[in-house]
Amino acid sequence: MSDVLDQSEVDALLAAVDVGEVAEESRDSLIFSRRVRDPDTTEIKAYDFKRPERVSKDQMRALHTLHEAFARNFGASLSGFLRTIVEVKVATCEQMTYSEFTAGLPNPTSFNLLEADGLEGQMCLEISPLIIYPIIDRLLGGTSQDLFIPQRPMTLIETRLIGNVSKRGLQALSEAWAGIRQLEFRVSATESNPQLVQIVPPNEVVVVLGFELKMTNRAGTMNLCIPYNVIEPVMEQLSSQSWFAAAKNQRSRDVENLVGRGLSRTTLEVAGLLAETTLTLRDLMNLSVGDVIVTEKESVKPVVLTVGGEKKFLSQLGQYKGQRALRVLRSITPDDHC
Repeated sequence: MSDVLDQSEVDALLAAVDVGEVAEESRDSLIFSRRVRDPDTTEIKAYDFKRPERVSKDQMRALHTLHEAFARNFGASLSGFLRTIVEVKVATCEQMTYSEFTAGLPNPTSFNLLEADGLEGQMCLEISPLIIYPIIDRLLGGTSQDLFIPQRPMTLIETRLIGNVSKRGLQALSEAWAGIRQLEFRVSATESNPQLVQIVPPNEVVVVLGFELKMTNRAGTMNLCIPYNVIEPVMEQLSSQSWFAAAKNQRSRDVENLVGRGLSRTTLEVAGLLAETTLTLRDLMNLSVGDVIVTEKESVKPVVLTVGGEKKFLSQLGQYKGQRALRVLRSITPDDHC
């Protein structure tokens, strides 16, 4: 059996190493691979098995960009609902384990579980009480100047009020995800203590998007937690190149019909141009009552019909039900010198 060092001998050995009397054993790095690799030229990165990065940087950037559109739409919707300016912006976008996400949340808070028919599993939407109670106070007619933030779970009435805010957030979230997949998000359950909700194992990788909400003199945070297994079926579509291409080439028939209906109700000024001529400034200054201005256009020639000040049609002057009227003959062509 080998000799065992006592504590004094261990202390003496460590002291000798510190002063340089005993050199530490150096061991060359080895790389075990199918092909021979040089340790000096091969880049080696540390990998933390507790926090594996399963989402690529391109996909993280795509998620960040996608939810920037959600933040803009949600802020506009809240501003109209609360009748005050509400600013929503993406603050962070990172991946972590689910236990790290829940450990950083306050208790109590508004913790909502989200579901969508096109995705397997659940997401989490957490809204901080620092912004929830100012919103509730605004809905009930308060000013939020000296508002006290209670450290208790929300009552049933407060939950119903904040549900109107969550509903608008889910609608904006569905619009943002429409470029990837048509999804209809809904709240499946709510909880005040995030530690009691376990939608995935504690060491499961999740993508957490942090948002900042600002309303007049109040501010708070909102977190959207997306487990990796939920968005795994659409991860290929989340690469930045394919996502931007999809957003660029997307042509929604519903949007086209909406724009078409809006334009069809637009009013335009239509006028009949009988004739045109030019005058010198001296002749214009000498005009008086009874003078006759002669044009080069014959009286039997068609009248030019202008739409919004632009010459568009040739028409015939007439009368309809006692009113002056113009009958459209044809469109003006480049050969018509009008």
